[in-house]
Amino acid sequence: MNEDRGPLILITGGVRSGKSSYAEKLAAGEGGPYIYLATARVEDEAMRMRVNRHQKRRPAAVTTVEEPLEPHLVLEREAATGKVILVDCLTLLLSNRFLADIDRHGATREGEDIFVDELLLEEAADRTLEYIRLFAATATKIPATVIVVTNEVGMGVVPEYPVGRVFRDLSGRANQMLAQAADQVWFVVCGLPQRFK
Repeated sequence: MNEDRGPLILITGGVRSGKSSYAEKLAAGEGGPYIYLATARVEDEAMRMRVNRHQKRRPAAVTTVEEPLEPHLVLEREAATGKVILVDCLTLLLSNRFLADIDRHGATREGEDIFVDELLLEEAADRTLEYIRLFAATATKIPATVIVVTNEVGMGVVPEYPVGRVFRDLSGRANQMLAQAADQVWFVVCGLPQRFK
């Protein structure tokens, strides 16, 4: 690892696996207050309750920064030597960027349903991955320690609709990209972390 940069640590696992709690322990163990870079958008009561649970378990000294679309800018801005930045989570970032992209390029919505051409979905996924390349490049060149939480979504049911299937594949490709760039990769299952890299 280059001495001029901090490590990039990727933590993955299923929903409610304990990955965020483990990431917070790692961040706190670095020896001081850290920056919690939240990518979530609070758009319904269920998400509001989830965000509140996460906030309550964080120490008061933790600084929360919300950035649902361009967290690389926060990494650049907060990149001082010795800082720790916990990004939670990559999957929500992917969702935010992917859905914004398909909306911008002609998707139509009826309630919860999204109607979009499958070619557009693939193009939106490719553009989203381009952003993840930029994010990974930023995370691996700054002097801060960057801890990224992500979901391992490919171990569940195959989504019924094209948007879900393309998003599942996008998530897997983005996770692989970050894992390749990362100095450490952890998988958390049932609250138990296992180091893979």
